[in-house]
Amino acid sequence: MIASPSQATLANRLGIGRTRWAGEFLRFGLVGAAGFVVDAAVLTLALALGLGPWFGRVLSYVAAASATFAMNRAWTFREAGRARPMRQWALFLTVNLSGFVCNYGTYGTLIALVPTVAANPVLGVAAGSVAGLAGNFLLTRRFVFGQDAGVSRHAGR
Repeated sequence: MIASPSQATLANRLGIGRTRWAGEFLRFGLVGAAGFVVDAAVLTLALALGLGPWFGRVLSYVAAASATFAMNRAWTFREAGRARPMRQWALFLTVNLSGFVCNYGTYGTLIALVPTVAANPVLGVAAGSVAGLAGNFLLTRRFVFGQDAGVSRHAGR
């Protein structure tokens, strides 16, 4: 792929390693936004089916995590090694448990304490998604897709 002049300038300033990392983080965030749509849609459906905001949220999280795993595997970390998909999916869910704790904890706290969020649970989904983003990126990058979690001080020099 040929880089545009602005991409080349950015790569020269940041270094190749940092530019790659930034691109992955951006793609991870965009995938997360798509995951939010899945999460919110499944939660809305679960609520309509009478499953309630707690169990509905567990279902919506698993659906969103599965969708984001597939998108991250295909796009964000497309250059990463390809382990067996089911094993890699299980690892993805496992390492993202810390993000789930932040995500679901934020959601639960807001549902319980903020009447506006209790009346509109999708607001809690959005806040929870933001809460888990950075940790999920670093853990996913390193442990699921085998990328170095940090950017070397010497990257791009």
